[in-house]
Amino acid sequence: MTLRCSITHIGGPTALVDVGDLRLLTDPTFDPPGRHYNFGLPLIGSTKTAGPAVELDGLGRIDAVLLSHDQHQDNLDLRGRDSLSRAGKVLTTIAGARRLGGNAEGLRPWESMVLGEGENMVTVTATPARHGVPGIHLLSGPAIGFFLEWPGQQHGGLYISGDTVYFGGIDKIARRFTISVAVLHLGGVRFAASGPARYTFNSAEGARTAKTMRARTVVPIHYEGWSHFNTPKADVEAAFAAAGMADALRWLEPGKPAEMDV
Repeated sequence: MTLRCSITHIGGPTALVDVGDLRLLTDPTFDPPGRHYNFGLPLIGSTKTAGPAVELDGLGRIDAVLLSHDQHQDNLDLRGRDSLSRAGKVLTTIAGARRLGGNAEGLRPWESMVLGEGENMVTVTATPARHGVPGIHLLSGPAIGFFLEWPGQQHGGLYISGDTVYFGGIDKIARRFTISVAVLHLGGVRFAASGPARYTFNSAEGARTAKTMRARTVVPIHYEGWSHFNTPKADVEAAFAAAGMADALRWLEPGKPAEMDV
């Protein structure tokens, strides 16, 4: 039996991943646009410029939230926090689970948890992520990504990068897993206060990651909806074309479920 999989991009880093009967929500951000957020360090913050394509109250059941990290509001805003108590589980970093409590469970890189049961079962493995260049990530805090696999996959599993730059952990993920669909957090995030340091993939690193992982399909998210995102769609397309990965790109229409071939 092959479980059907679809992804609905809600906005920013937030996506609903439906696998069979399981409904998994990534990095919940549901606040309306217009608010400015401080990310915990002086002069480092962002204004939300677009609201969600699907409101939280219209989302329905949430079996689990896959939260790359809890410390920045562009990955977990105020309304997004309301989604956590509605979910069966929240899978996140060890530090994040301690802060959130309740139904949050922390995973270290390469640790796994099984969601669902029987034929409707998904294994979620935490993948390494580094939220910034060497050194600066100690200020930005820990983050993880996720790899999802389930019985009957034809081409490989589904990888969700979380907030990360390209580093040695990306190569380890590529060696360890066969990846069919890669959901990549782009945005090329930088702040004037921390100079040239970046906190997420830019277009070139996104293309490099996709090529390293030999992904059949690449779904960009986390590239729009906030003032600190610096990777326009045209830059992403140019970088993927230069890497010979143009055919892998799949831009999702916000709020519309898109079937994935895994």
